This record gives sequence, C-alpha cells and structure tokens, in this order.
Amino acid sequence: MGFAQTRALRPKFHLGGFSGGRGVIGFSIVDWSAWAPGLHERAAWEAWAQVPVLPRGDDTPPLAEMPALQRRRVERLGRMAMQAAYWCDAQMDASVPMLFASRHGDVARSVALLQALADGEALSPTAFGLSVHNAIAAFHSIVGGGRGNYLAIAGGRGTAEASCVEAAALLADGAPEVRIVCYEAPLPAEYAGYADEAQAFYAWCWRIAPAGKGGAQIELRWDEGVTGLPPETAALPHGLDMHRFLLANEARLSFRDDGRDWTWRRHA
Repeated sequence: MGFAQTRALRPKFHLGGFSGGRGVIGFSIVDWSAWAPGLHERAAWEAWAQVPVLPRGDDTPPLAEMPALQRRRVERLGRMAMQAAYWCDAQMDASVPMLFASRHGDVARSVALLQALADGEALSPTAFGLSVHNAIAAFHSIVGGGRGNYLAIAGGRGTAEASCVEAAALLADGAPEVRIVCYEAPLPAEYAGYADEAQAFYAWCWRIAPAGKGGAQIELRWDEGVTGLPPETAALPHGLDMHRFLLANEARLSFRDDGRDWTWRRHA
C-alpha cells in the first residue's frame, strides 16, 4: 500500500534559482482529467474554459472503477477526487507519487461529527477515519493497490501552487512523473461566513513530468514579502481557475495571497 501523509505547505525553496523569498520551477503537464457538476467530458471542459462559470448541480461521478462495497463509503467530494485520479491512472505505474491537494478537504464530514458530539451521540469510527485530511489519498491507495508516495497537502488559497512546488521537488528527487489531484467543495453553512473565494464542487488531476517531456510547458515563479496589497479575488475558486488557465492555453496568470505573488507562464 502507499504511504499517505499530510502537509500544510508554505514553500520556502525552489528548483531553478533562489534569491531571498523568490523562486522558480518549471515542469510539463502531459495530461489531465477533471470532474465537476455538469462537466464530465474533456470536450465540455475545453468549451467551459473559454466561457467559465461556477459549476452547479447535484450530480455525482459514478466511480465505476471502484468496487461497490468500497464506493459506498466515499462521499461526494471523495468520489470527485478519485474519479479524476482514476481517469489519469489508465497508463500510469502504480508506484508514481500522488499528491492530493485540498484547502479544506471533506470538512462537511468533520462538521457532522462535531454536531454528533454536541448532541451526545456516539461517533462512527468509519466516519471519523474518513474525515481526516489524508483519508481520500489513503483510501485511493488502499483500494487501488498504490505503492508510491501519497501526500495530502493544504496550502490556503495557494494550495494548487503548493502542490506544484511539492511535485517539482519529487521530480528533482528522481520521480519520473507525479500526479496532482486538486479538489474542493463549498464550505458547510456553519463556516460559510469565512469563505474568501467563490465556492464550488470540482476535482482535477494533472500528470506532472520534468520540463521538456511534452504537453504544456509551465513555469511557476513566486515572490514573498509582498505587503500592503489585499488578496486578489476572482469569479472562480483559485484551484479551479488554475485548471481553466491550463485548458484556455493562456500565456500568463498572476495570483496574490498571504504576502506572496505567484506568476504562471506557459512556454511553447
């Protein structure tokens, strides 16, 4: 089985030159998959990227790749994440590292457990086990027989960037490829007042390889110590906006949060 761990990542290093709080990494995105309400096929995603809107709907992925007994234990967000992961798994070695990246994870399940405690009810061991941040990564590893390194990452609004920095480190350490699964769900009503970006269900998976290996050639730069400027806002959750950037073939995208500027560039 794979080994899953959780990391709250605030990158302090880079793989292409370093000066103070600045860094740069480069990599290839050789393939992708994604699932969101109303967006199930590649063609639908590519059309959406040209006129993006927040995904809406109550549909849930079938997750036919997973046996029914295990599938019944996974709630909607986990199904989305695993569906995207399975669609990127078809021609991949099970030993390839996987990063499951989510700012909040399955927080709705945690809220339900807290409510049960407040009501004096006994907690379900299964529900508790599946509420921790690395549960989806671990469950995917167990059911799929994954033997590689599995990590669960939370990095605030910059979780997508944090996962790419971690992926670049794994590539530099010798991994031939890394799969990133980025997924989110709207905050439950109890926490809705703390939301600082648009809310939606979505999940995508990127196959990351060293630069020059085909696909989209991406450079990611960051500059720390940015002060006096508020976080940027967008019509989409930032993690979903990152997938839009990839599909729309844009040349550049900037993002600011938590005293750090991030700049994405696509090279021919």
